[in-house]
Amino acid sequence: MKTRLFHTCSLLLFALLVTACGGRAAASDGSPVEDLAGLDEALRDAGATVEMGEPVEQAFFAVPGQILRVNGADVQVYEYETAEAMEADAALVAPDGGSVGTSMVTWVAAPHFYKSGRILVLYVGEDGAVIELLERLLGSQFAGR
Repeated sequence: MKTRLFHTCSLLLFALLVTACGGRAAASDGSPVEDLAGLDEALRDAGATVEMGEPVEQAFFAVPGQILRVNGADVQVYEYETAEAMEADAALVAPDGGSVGTSMVTWVAAPHFYKSGRILVLYVGEDGAVIELLERLLGSQFAGR
């Protein structure tokens, strides 16, 4: 009986620790993902196949972006000089991702917006594994469907 209670308590403690640490993954040095290089490293550390794609621009974001091909899916990463500048652009995104500032957007698939440190990340697609990976590394999406 005591052994079963000990195992149950151990499992509960482990679950709590995983939950507490699971909000955001970290780069290999233990710091949160802050920039494009850190995201690239964290994705690779998580076992993803990552290729640098072409630059990308969205008229409604203040900075140009960079496409990362994550397990074959295009993920747009916008890196800002400061976290405050990133937050200013993130604040323009409607909760459902259907508009950004005054721009109404018709996406080809569901948009998923994430942010961490100085980066704003946009994935337009339905690949559950990519969504799960981004959420593990960047936290829950702040906008999208």
